Amino acid sequence: MLISSLVVLPASAAPGHAETERHKTYRYPSRGAVVDQLPRAHRIYSHNGRKYHLNDGVWYRSVGNRYMVVTPPVGLVLPALPVGAVLATIAGVEYYRYGSVYYKRGPDGYRVVETPAENTQVKETVSDDLFVYPRQGQSVELQASDRFECHEWAGEQTGYDPTLSGGGVSADQRSSKRSEYQRAMTACLEARGYSVR
Repeated sequence: MLISSLVVLPASAAPGHAETERHKTYRYPSRGAVVDQLPRAHRIYSHNGRKYHLNDGVWYRSVGNRYMVVTPPVGLVLPALPVGAVLATIAGVEYYRYGSVYYKRGPDGYRVVETPAENTQVKETVSDDLFVYPRQGQSVELQASDRFECHEWAGEQTGYDPTLSGGGVSADQRSSKRSEYQRAMTACLEARGYSVR
């Protein structure tokens, strides 16, 4: 499946320094993995009478006295997206994706939805993607955190936000502001040890 735009999106707030340091050693468990205890920062959501736990985009469900990594049920609603979620426009419909989980924005928050069909036609749009390589072996979690923090900084510096329609700027400014945003993102990510193209 092709995705027309993948843009790192903000959640409620950027991770702090302590969380970024924790990301250096934390590894995401695989789906189906069982852990003895949940990370301290997890949040609990209920759906159809069952509790699901969310931490850094990873979902858990209790199995006896332990917790299994699971896919959240379709219909579960979050007030905010996990940090590092990306925008994916598929057949003119905006989805938000974190890992293999897709969300759609609604009046009550972000609802877990079925994965769009593989044969869905994808609307071609200008992408604000940068190809980012972790030169220092940064974990997937740290990459997401760094990209989000750099996205926020680049947006503040340039006034351009790729998560908004047209970047949130007038049509006559769009091209130059988009270029400025990408240069700012590149500078920020390279300073954090990534190769950016």
